[in-house]
Amino acid sequence: MARTTLHPGSVIDGFTIGELAHRGGMSRLYAVTRPDIDFPMLMKVPDMGDGTDPAMIVGFEMEQMILPKLSGRHVPRFVANGDFARQPYIVFERLSGRSLYPLLEKLPLDADEVARLGARIATALADLHRQDVVHLDIKPSNILFRDSDEAVLVDYGLARHLHLPDLMSEEFRLPYGTAPYMAPEQILGVRSDFRSDIFALGVLMYFFATGTRPFGDPQRMKGLKRRLWRDPVPPRARRPELSKAFQEVILRCLEVNPARRYPTAAQLAMDLQDLSKVALSPRAEKLKRDGWVPVMKRRFDPEPIEMIRPQAGTMLLSRAPIVMVAIDLGDGSSELAEALRLTVSRIIEKTPDARVACVNVLKTALLKLDSDLDASGNNKHVSGLVQLKHWAEPLKLAEGCATYHVIEAVSPAQAILTHARDNLVDHIVMGARANSAMRTLLGSVSGEVAGHAPCTVTVVRVRQPASND
Repeated sequence: MARTTLHPGSVIDGFTIGELAHRGGMSRLYAVTRPDIDFPMLMKVPDMGDGTDPAMIVGFEMEQMILPKLSGRHVPRFVANGDFARQPYIVFERLSGRSLYPLLEKLPLDADEVARLGARIATALADLHRQDVVHLDIKPSNILFRDSDEAVLVDYGLARHLHLPDLMSEEFRLPYGTAPYMAPEQILGVRSDFRSDIFALGVLMYFFATGTRPFGDPQRMKGLKRRLWRDPVPPRARRPELSKAFQEVILRCLEVNPARRYPTAAQLAMDLQDLSKVALSPRAEKLKRDGWVPVMKRRFDPEPIEMIRPQAGTMLLSRAPIVMVAIDLGDGSSELAEALRLTVSRIIEKTPDARVACVNVLKTALLKLDSDLDASGNNKHVSGLVQLKHWAEPLKLAEGCATYHVIEAVSPAQAILTHARDNLVDHIVMGARANSAMRTLLGSVSGEVAGHAPCTVTVVRVRQPASND
């Protein structure tokens, strides 16, 4: 197996090697160019000298398998792979934006900034998980940002693609990952649960909000397993100014049993984008760690951790969609309201972990602001929230499974589409207005939404009585 000597100016497979951009513990990154490609690129080359960890080589193979199958704004664009028989490498897009790593010197950060970062990372994870990949190494150095502020996840050497062979688990018995961020099930050898990435993001947000890692940085298996039974100091005990809602979000991410975490990264992103709508539990009130009685019970009589099979990973996402219901409170039709509820109940009956987002668009004037008060002198926004909750009551949704949003906008259709895109909505349910001259002239909101939505749209129509004419 001849190896090509890489230095500035040398050429391999048409790529001209430029400066050494970065040297890590297991690989080097070179700037490269090729005449037919007009965007900046990096070539990742593994260090394979004497004493090389075999897991590093296997991890590089995994990354060569996974990266070509990924697409979208939240991953680096893949360009080419090099064969191990000659010179292994991966060429991908070079990102010009910043990484999270330099922020470690400025911790703790303002809580609002951490929540904004967390929301963008959760959005990136949701996109990755929809491509059937668990990252399994979420940490500051593996998160970069585009100039447009979108988070990009890099380094897939420890990742698991649910439809590809998992060489790491086939060849090694010890868990691999970055110690402070590893989820309990990952420590126990489970590499197929999307919620492991949610745990790691919870660790990152805790660290960035408090300046302290919730589980330290253990270097031995005994220390790693401690997080299976010893809870972290609540974030508000370290920084009392943190909100209860933010602590609720972080501690839910850090639950030992994956079944008690957020079911999807998309639902986590939705909460982080508006902490005021987070449903609080006893987690939000904690100011100290659990006493020794519950700790010892967990230590010697632990609750079984849900072990998810690879083929169940995609099913897990399908069981926890975000269902957006666009409700026209001005329609006044009880028949349409009931038809919408019936449609939503049928959807969530088959998706037990669904989040229902009830949305009303408060239409505003184009050239001037309408009054904030309705004809009865009530605030329109507050009145809308009350009516949305009243609409949802018959659905008997569990606490935290519904959110309510009144959006002020000139265009109801555009407001619905924007909310759906920003919150990674999986399914939009909305009613169709009855036929009218205005609808004929201007077109329907439901038609515009259905034509441009990034997800499934169900338009509910009430059957009109047959005419006797």
